[in-house]
Amino acid sequence: MYIFISVLIIIVAILIVLIVLVQNSKGGGLAANFAGNNQVMGVRKTADFLEKATWVLIIAFFVLNVLAVYTMPRPQTDQVKSELQENINVDAPVQQPTAPEDIPTETEE
Repeated sequence: MYIFISVLIIIVAILIVLIVLVQNSKGGGLAANFAGNNQVMGVRKTADFLEKATWVLIIAFFVLNVLAVYTMPRPQTDQVKSELQENINVDAPVQQPTAPEDIPTETEE
């Protein structure tokens, strides 16, 4: 399920990028290319559609990300040990370092 949601997130993200790139902040963009008089969708309706599509995709992106967090596979907590924890032997006594018995002295020449 997590992989399916991840694929949907990628598709929605690509669609958001494409729709935002099609829009023009000054009312042009895709709407400016279809400025004919006998169209089914006029300039304003195209801009409204792109704005609504952007909001729908952003909401879908947010919801899919929240779902992905809840469906993310997690390892079992009792089986998770780091390599360091596995190498530590708790039963073995800890040896204190000892000072060397023979300390060399400097000889004067």
